[in-house]
Amino acid sequence: CVILDVQAACQDATVTQELLKEGFHRDLLVKVELGVVGEDAGGCAVAARTRLPPGIYVDPYELASLQQHNLTKAVLIPDVIDVEAPEYLATDLLVLLYMEPDPRCSRCFRAALPVHGRYHRPAEESEEALVVLKSPEVLVCCCDNRLSAECWKPAEVEASCSGKNVGPCQWYSITHKPAYKELILQVPVGLRQHSSLVCVVTLLATVLCSSLILAAVCKYGHFS
Repeated sequence: CVILDVQAACQDATVTQELLKEGFHRDLLVKVELGVVGEDAGGCAVAARTRLPPGIYVDPYELASLQQHNLTKAVLIPDVIDVEAPEYLATDLLVLLYMEPDPRCSRCFRAALPVHGRYHRPAEESEEALVVLKSPEVLVCCCDNRLSAECWKPAEVEASCSGKNVGPCQWYSITHKPAYKELILQVPVGLRQHSSLVCVVTLLATVLCSSLILAAVCKYGHFS
């Protein structure tokens, strides 16, 4: 690890968030450009700590699969998530997303995280619900270096610098300038006036499918 220059470290970082793909299943792309120059950030780990509102969640099973293949690294708090819960029964989710160095920029880091929109209550008029994502907090861990208290604020994070189970280390929060203070996710929702039609169609489809299954069992089933 290297010791960061205090004057350079006091410069704000720049954070950009972007939602890729469409619909309920998206990728959250986070980019961080540290306010340091040269190779000063080369020995440091960078992470983005973001709070996801109830309208959006991370699938822990999907995340575990991605981490197994070294495609992303993140810590979920809580780590037990009800992926079937609708938005009005869900709670906030805290995510610590580890960033990877950008080979095109010595002080730039980036990471992507798959996120999913939850089902919302039917609306009266609009066919879309808005989910607001605030700008994440930028965290830096530089091994055992003593960083200036004037520029770096110790953060209470129970996670290792590498994302592996090697014990927690001291993270520091840095000031940053978000490109946008918040990001808006548009989630499709149903309309209340369509509820009767949806119930009728669902009932008819259930009766039809059940009848076909019962007919197949009676025709091809073997009964002793």
